Amino acid sequence: MAGRSKGSKVPTKAQQNKEFFEALQMFEDERGIPVSYMIEKISTAITVAVKNSNGGNEDVTVDINAEKNVFNVFINKMVVDEVFDHDREMIVEEARRYNPHAMVGDKVGIPLETKEFGRIAAMTAKHVIRQGIREVERGQVAAELQSRNQELVAATVERIDDRSGTVILKIGKIEVPLLKNEQIAGEVFHEGDTVKVYVVDIKDVEKSARATVSRTHPGLVKRLFETEVPEIYEGIVEIKGVSREAGSRTKIAVYSHDENVDPVGACIGPRSSRVNDIVKELGGEKIDIVKYSEDPAEFISKALSPANVVSVEIDEEQPRTCRVRVPDEQLSLAIGNKGQNARLAARLTGWKIDIRPESGYYGEETV
Repeated sequence: MAGRSKGSKVPTKAQQNKEFFEALQMFEDERGIPVSYMIEKISTAITVAVKNSNGGNEDVTVDINAEKNVFNVFINKMVVDEVFDHDREMIVEEARRYNPHAMVGDKVGIPLETKEFGRIAAMTAKHVIRQGIREVERGQVAAELQSRNQELVAATVERIDDRSGTVILKIGKIEVPLLKNEQIAGEVFHEGDTVKVYVVDIKDVEKSARATVSRTHPGLVKRLFETEVPEIYEGIVEIKGVSREAGSRTKIAVYSHDENVDPVGACIGPRSSRVNDIVKELGGEKIDIVKYSEDPAEFISKALSPANVVSVEIDEEQPRTCRVRVPDEQLSLAIGNKGQNARLAARLTGWKIDIRPESGYYGEETV
């Protein structure tokens, strides 16, 4: 062939097809995009390209079969006695070059080579294929994120924005921002660190999905306990509630469906090993594990731990309101630093708690 040096071999069509399908398979292996989907997009792109290059004739047959190593494209024309539209018609003599038995009224496919599509057609095909691939990748990102919604995931610190404090995490192949207000105060991150985060929510944004991840959400503590405590994973022990002030203190209420299993002891673990692992993951955050009870008075008493409760009086006039009395010397312990213990207990139980010393305030009528 002119223009080609002696000894150089022109790849056969079978070889070209083989290389084409091997490239698609490699793309699936590396990017996770199914070969079948790419073939569908390529077929659509080629149809558009051929139509644009042949006067708008959209009667195109694209035969792509990876299993049979087949890649053929035909533009179909009607066999006529006299041609009025060269893009859609051809005479019998021309038709019989492709089908020896062609007759007037038949439709005959003319095989096309890729080079015949032309530069513009090729660019059109590439654009459509790229667009299709982007759609698949966006869909894969959305599906992967949705599968992790409200779950605990291990992520790798990719980079840190020093200006905003946002940490960019890599979850699988996906980059997700951990915003400053979703980080535990005082935490320091370094590129390459592995960090556990809770996927709070997934929202659809511009044909894709965006995840909100957090280190401060109560769900993080709940999932950590589910991971560390086999009895929770097996359904023997149930987490009834979590209230948290991230980086400082968490209260978690647990209940056992087996009277022979102590839910608090199961969560603490041998030599406090289970709870200590969680405390370490949370950077030293204090954790109060309390036993849940259907009896509000008992549950409220437990929730105010580490303080001891003398009595709980339910207010019959105000819904979910109670008055709690504690030993005088434990009043500050029950209330906690800046009211934290009382506040977390109220969130955990869902009750408004009025804490008073056992001796009563000055001028208060004692019972």
